[in-house]
Amino acid sequence: MEKGRENILIIRFSALGDVAMAVPVVYSLAMQYPDVRITVLSRGFARPLFEELAPNVRFMEADLKKEYCGVRGLNSLYRRLVAKNFTAIADFHDVLRSEYLRLRFNLSRYRVEHIDKHRNEKRKLISSGKKKLFPLPTSFQNYADVLARLGYPIKLSFKSIFPEGHGNLSLLPAEIGQKVENEIWIGIAPFAAHGGKVYPQEMMREVIGILSSENPQPRIFLFGRGKQEEEAFGRWCEEFGNCVNVGNCLKGMRHELILMSHLDVMVSMDSANMHLASVTGTPVISIWGATHPYAGFMGWNQSMENVIQLDMSCRPCSIYGNKPCRKGDFACMRNIKPEQIINKIKLVTSRK
Repeated sequence: MEKGRENILIIRFSALGDVAMAVPVVYSLAMQYPDVRITVLSRGFARPLFEELAPNVRFMEADLKKEYCGVRGLNSLYRRLVAKNFTAIADFHDVLRSEYLRLRFNLSRYRVEHIDKHRNEKRKLISSGKKKLFPLPTSFQNYADVLARLGYPIKLSFKSIFPEGHGNLSLLPAEIGQKVENEIWIGIAPFAAHGGKVYPQEMMREVIGILSSENPQPRIFLFGRGKQEEEAFGRWCEEFGNCVNVGNCLKGMRHELILMSHLDVMVSMDSANMHLASVTGTPVISIWGATHPYAGFMGWNQSMENVIQLDMSCRPCSIYGNKPCRKGDFACMRNIKPEQIINKIKLVTSRK
């Protein structure tokens, strides 16, 4: 079958950050193979990342908790997928659900490839014995390798999900407003899914306090949704008048991406917000504790110069930050001084 008639299915469920890392790869594929139809199969929250990415990219939502739960649900999902007449299947996830779908496609003689997660190398990276600290292939490269094995080699070429570089601020509530010339906008996303990736609240408050004491004050936008975020952001916004709790005034991810595209810098943990800011082309100062950029999860096109981390013999102790601290004190985070973060912010914003 000629390339112009081909139809690729890309499977990536998982957490938001992992799905966001597929954006530069899907975009590069779409631009370099404009006659190939591409469908991204993921959870509903990921729709804003792909629905306007390129003319030949479609998004397909799969509710794995209800509609497509269990083997019966996956069989139903498979029948729905088969009706789309896909000619190649790219599994960017490689978990039980995607493995089952792969099995069904393989039995029907589809072209199927899946991601190599380099699990053995990752175990060496977090070993408590003789640790081997070396950079692993990035998720971006791992995704691209899947496509190459399917016959679609790509050169990664991506800047931002917004064609003009910035989203339209006029679509956001009046509380955000337009950006004044020479005004500095700083995003801060201080939380993550696991404790090993979170900078202590009291120390992040100190960072915000130092920034708020400057003349002129920068505008600080706090990103994150959840009980912890709501409580902390409420206190900080009450204490510091230049802070905005983004979750209280923006409706969803698409609006958050628009705002991120106008930030001068985002300060983030190793979390989804690092990846969301990255796909808008915004520089990210990322703070790493239990995890490490060498595991391959740095934000798209981000510089190691903007990474804040400590050189400790126990780091990294976890690939995803979900392991208990071996020392019991999360010194890898607590020993990062607020001044280190402030200095990095000033360095990045001075380049704008």
